[in-house]
Amino acid sequence: MAPLRWGILSTARIGVQKVIPALQKSTLGTVVAIASRDRDRARAVADDLGIPTVHGSYEALLADPSVDAVYNPLPNHLHVPWSIRALEAGKHVLCEKPLALSSAEAQTLVDAADAHPGLKVMEAFMYRFHPQWVQVKAWLDEDRIGPLRAIQAFFSYFNADPNNIRNQPDAGGGALMDIGCYPISLSRWCFGTEPDRVFGTMERDPRFGTDRLTSGLLDFGSGTASFTCSTQLSPFQRVHLLGPEGRITLEIPFNAPPDRACRLWLQQGRHVEEVLTDAVDQYTAQGDAFARAVLDDTPVPTPLHDAVANLRVLERLVRSSERGTWA
Repeated sequence: MAPLRWGILSTARIGVQKVIPALQKSTLGTVVAIASRDRDRARAVADDLGIPTVHGSYEALLADPSVDAVYNPLPNHLHVPWSIRALEAGKHVLCEKPLALSSAEAQTLVDAADAHPGLKVMEAFMYRFHPQWVQVKAWLDEDRIGPLRAIQAFFSYFNADPNNIRNQPDAGGGALMDIGCYPISLSRWCFGTEPDRVFGTMERDPRFGTDRLTSGLLDFGSGTASFTCSTQLSPFQRVHLLGPEGRITLEIPFNAPPDRACRLWLQQGRHVEEVLTDAVDQYTAQGDAFARAVLDDTPVPTPLHDAVANLRVLERLVRSSERGTWA
């Protein structure tokens, strides 16, 4: 079976540093083209990474018949418009998270995807494809900690650059959109349902207008999930999942390194089991999973309605923070 031929929209750092090298290690895909509005920049990246074709516009890449699928790492406010244009050009789409600026905007992409049933579209929550999360889901399914009752998550980094899109509200910046979406996604995934109500609190940067410190509490009825995320704290991440019979802890739950094992722990009573995963590039695993869905014409692992539902929770947290009440 011929490999899926990828075209990359833009020279965004996540693409250049993480996703393109990962896709180049894929057994089911190959990167054939990259586009930038700065053709010289695209040429420099292509030369550095060994990408054969360069385009000086996104439109030209979408018109390239050698491209089967598009990876869209553009700023958040450009995710939906260019993903829709890719579908209209007959390309499959893997779009970076968060899928859109709002659930309503995300729904327009769902509608566009429904109008092109032969094409695959997926939000790029890469963490779900790492072996550590595959193991966590297996433990939960095996009831190793008893019924899941609580999740605690923390995710932070420091970035006070006013020119960075993560600090620009019109581009969908802020802690909740950039990294808070991760603990919300994993909580919904692990509980297997949507929260009945949520409570949020947000501290906004007076210069940028984006949230720089956000915490949330999600009530799933059968248990709760809490998280804190920040764009202006010391870099750190950790996740704990607890039930009446045990606890699961992930050391590097989100930005798992591609070149070394990750550690996670299952504690049951006094017994602690430490698991070392294989060294896996989660972006390669994600690319292979998406390519397999395209090549086998099967559903993508993460359907688009999951992205819409995640954004609805984000919106409820913002409303809760503004009103000071549960939403």
